[in-house]
Amino acid sequence: MSSNAKPPDPAHAPGKTWSVGTLTYTSLGLCALFFWLLFGDFAWSIKERSIYPVVQLLFKRFEATDMLTGLLLGSLPGAIALLVGPIISYKSDRHRGRWGRRIPFLFIPTLIGALAMVGLAFSPRLGEQMHQALGAHSPGLNPSILIFFGLFWTLFEFSTLTVYAVFGALINDVVPQPLLGRFYGLFRACSLIAGMIFNFWIMGKAEEYYVWIFLGMGAIYGVGFTMMCLKVREGEYPPPPPVVPGRGLGFVLATKRYFKECFGHSYYLWFFGAMALSIISFTPINLFGLFFAKSIEMDMSIYGKCLALTYLVSLFLSYPLGVLVDRFHPLRVGLVAQAVYLAVTLLGGLYAVDSQSFAIAFVAHGVVSGTYLTATASVWQRLLPPAEFATFASAGGLINSLTGMCVGPLTGAFLDHANHTYRYTFLISCGLTALALGASLIVHGKFMALGGPRHYVAPCGNGS
Repeated sequence: MSSNAKPPDPAHAPGKTWSVGTLTYTSLGLCALFFWLLFGDFAWSIKERSIYPVVQLLFKRFEATDMLTGLLLGSLPGAIALLVGPIISYKSDRHRGRWGRRIPFLFIPTLIGALAMVGLAFSPRLGEQMHQALGAHSPGLNPSILIFFGLFWTLFEFSTLTVYAVFGALINDVVPQPLLGRFYGLFRACSLIAGMIFNFWIMGKAEEYYVWIFLGMGAIYGVGFTMMCLKVREGEYPPPPPVVPGRGLGFVLATKRYFKECFGHSYYLWFFGAMALSIISFTPINLFGLFFAKSIEMDMSIYGKCLALTYLVSLFLSYPLGVLVDRFHPLRVGLVAQAVYLAVTLLGGLYAVDSQSFAIAFVAHGVVSGTYLTATASVWQRLLPPAEFATFASAGGLINSLTGMCVGPLTGAFLDHANHTYRYTFLISCGLTALALGASLIVHGKFMALGGPRHYVAPCGNGS
């Protein structure tokens, strides 16, 4: 059943309806929309929850340094997002076609991502063949394998970040705003269920069966997300901004316009900065938590069950958080989560010294950081201009990318020189959270000055 909804005849429209843009949904149409979006999100989430930790394990298995891990898993995604995000988002906002302005930018990268996972599955075998073929000129067996991992990981991240740049904009275009908090609560629940499935039953076997995991997840993602693209229908949009007569909207002109609109108001600068600091505050623990577990000889099946417990607790919190967000606003609920996370990371940095204390700190980190992500999932839709949402969101992505590019390798380099004392990741996250909380409080003050929850209107981007 398609989630596309035609405006009903008011004289015959039964029950309550919800509208967004030119789309109007009955209860049945809204359920269909949510089903297909959540179906695609589950396929996306099972891919995200599985591929990342398996790649981390294989990097460690093939003797990648913490610095290289930080570069490939931390900086590389940021660099790709920096280059691809603004272009894709800008083009998507201005695209008008038979399949809408978002779906074409989701469908093709999905296929690339599925193929990249096939490449990751066979990277060790390809590396062995290259090592044998080069003989004395080979950089070594493990470096040869890591070269192929790096190649296919780059393709995988290109696909992931292209889809990520547009997926949120699709949700903004088709989900009625009064239901965004609840929708993202369900969205988060799908992600958590996917994480529970992988970490409880599969994580402990990842090093042995990584080939089948890559192939299986590639198939699930490719089929599931493609089905969503085929079933979700967009509405009609007003024409894009006109091209300047006689000049064309060339690259230089488009770039100037982009930066003027997105970074021309101090409010958006503070918002982008606060969100970037908040996201990267989770990076040190997320990036090196598995290595922390390895360093204290925690069995990977136990580590996986800790993650599964994290997701189980977060699952029960997801929908109630969505209700709270719709009632009190995502910015405010996010502030509370940040304050709690500050305390969690401080205590983890001081006391996580063995398997038991690490397990407690790691689960607390996962639950509270997940609470923040669930609470603020719709804050971008609430605060950015709806007509050019993808463009403004990509500008925030630029800041996220620049900060993320630095945090991963810098943390890795520090750990290489600190004898791989991974407990320090909690203290690094604590410091970043303190900065994020301060910036978020400033954003909240500006938000209230612009009308607050009841009367807020996103300001023009070229103000000061």
